Amino acid sequence: MEDQTVIDRINELAHEEHELYQRESDGKPDAAARNRLEQVGVLLDQCWDLLHQRRGLRNAGQDPDQAKVRDAGTVEGYVD
Repeated sequence: MEDQTVIDRINELAHEEHELYQRESDGKPDAAARNRLEQVGVLLDQCWDLLHQRRGLRNAGQDPDQAKVRDAGTVEGYVD
């Protein structure tokens, strides 16, 4: 997998997220859209985490392909 593949997926998800937020702001929210919005948020966090792992491994002189998608509990549990 290349970084660009992850970046492309981030862009797709961000676009979908924007559309879902727009739908909600237009007064057309529904339970399915809210559920999908939550899923998209988790997927975005996982993609960003994967991209950061890849870049970190590369900067450390290691193989970026060793990066793995982490579970939702891990990426959603980060504290700033």
